[in-house]
Amino acid sequence: MLATKTNEFKSWLKDHPNPKFRNLFLFLKQARMAELPTPHIMNKIFYGVYTFARNSINEILRILFHTPAFKGRLSRYGKRLYLYGGIPYISGPLTINIGSDCRISGQTTFSGRSSSQSPTLTLGHNIGIGWQTTIAVGQQVVLGDNVRLAGGVFLCGYSGHPLDPVRRAKGEADDETQVGNIILEKDVWLGSNVTVMSNVTIGQGTVVATGSVVTKDLPPFVIAAGNPAKVIRSIPDSQTHQTEGERYA
Repeated sequence: MLATKTNEFKSWLKDHPNPKFRNLFLFLKQARMAELPTPHIMNKIFYGVYTFARNSINEILRILFHTPAFKGRLSRYGKRLYLYGGIPYISGPLTINIGSDCRISGQTTFSGRSSSQSPTLTLGHNIGIGWQTTIAVGQQVVLGDNVRLAGGVFLCGYSGHPLDPVRRAKGEADDETQVGNIILEKDVWLGSNVTVMSNVTIGQGTVVATGSVVTKDLPPFVIAAGNPAKVIRSIPDSQTHQTEGERYA
């Protein structure tokens, strides 16, 4: 209501037939954009102080509050868990197991299907989960060692709603046929805004391009892209080389 009244008043001033009122509108507009004529060196100092204060506060919160609080919701966790940007949002009866050396954005959502028995999210070692990623666990979602999820990834283990519009309008749950596991084998890398549907396994070392939608299994060591995602080409098989994840075996 206040915003509406404010906009109406601004329009009244701007279009008023009296030039004094129109000049008042211009004056207020200029006043809103006022700034201090600080020299560039001072601007750099101010920004440095701001950055130092922000990072210091965030680090203190991460160590003393965010990480311990998040661990309180986990069933099992390894060493050197690193959260950045807050605490991930967790909903539903979800069991979460996390390995060592994982880095997780605080702007992440972990969701467990309420009508499933013991939905479980298992993260291996040395995993990176980017900003605004959502992992919806219908039955089981497993991320192998060294998996990387860029920002905006959606692992859709369950849909949340039935296909039938009448049942959907009544708020009924999704069907069991819409629910399934998602398995990302070790060294998988999903680009930004990739969606992976239920009942999908992505093979070791495979890379999925930005914005792709994965609806079927992908083999190991390929690059896939598109909607639905298709194999574009293969990449060198590095299974014979020791990966970082094998140090934890």
